[in-house]
Amino acid sequence: MSTVTPVLDLRGVHKSFGPVAVLHDVDFVAYPGEVTALVGDNGAGKTTLVKCIAGIVRLDRGQYLFEGRPVRITTPREASALGIEVVHQDLALCDNLDIVQNMFLGRERRRGMVLDEAEMEEVAADILAGLSVRMSGSVRQPVWALSGGQRQTVAIARAVLGDSKVVILDEPSSALGVTQTRQVLELVRRLADRGMAVVLISHNMNDVFAVSDRIAALYLGRMVAQVRTADVTHAQVVELITAGRSETLEARRDGRPGGRRSAGPLRAGAVPEAAEPPA
Repeated sequence: MSTVTPVLDLRGVHKSFGPVAVLHDVDFVAYPGEVTALVGDNGAGKTTLVKCIAGIVRLDRGQYLFEGRPVRITTPREASALGIEVVHQDLALCDNLDIVQNMFLGRERRRGMVLDEAEMEEVAADILAGLSVRMSGSVRQPVWALSGGQRQTVAIARAVLGDSKVVILDEPSSALGVTQTRQVLELVRRLADRGMAVVLISHNMNDVFAVSDRIAALYLGRMVAQVRTADVTHAQVVELITAGRSETLEARRDGRPGGRRSAGPLRAGAVPEAAEPPA
């Protein structure tokens, strides 16, 4: 059995807003070097769980362990200091700024009292190159001129600017075409291959099966399964999302890491034909 310690380990998390319980004793783990797909129908609690992880909202109760150590995250700044970054669905980019300015917004490099434009430009170019991202123009081109896939890439590059250990991506391919989706999914895979724990929120089962190592399924605020992607079929995951259980799958809450995918080219829509239920 592997002794790999999860980067994120949430246990018995509960969150209510007034009389409405949104998360019920949720367990969730994410391992370094893996992509964990967080799936569930609208209202399942995915966004609230991510907000708890990122310090946007506070847990009512439950344990939060980071790299095996209990922590208390109460603000996004505290989460970011640990290396937890979230790329929200709206990307939060400034169209009137260029790529470099967006990547360093709020954490600009300075030389004395003056912005160190040369250093920021060099670092931005190095990060994009390190992620095997090729921009059609200069890193000084304005964000408004970029395609949807390029904008998503800039948002992801900004998230890994520091010493990021966990990157959470909220529907990164929802508004992209086939080619751009493939490029973004390959970038997601490269993040994991660099040792980061990647949490991918998606309603697109093709994307989930193409890139993830494990799948965590929420149903009405409860974590009904967290299993290896290789151990389940498309139909079983749909059952978990829509009914909270699968007739052919024994829901498992804490699988162990294994069977990492390679960083090779991804086949869009790659879904296993069949798989034996896990023992």
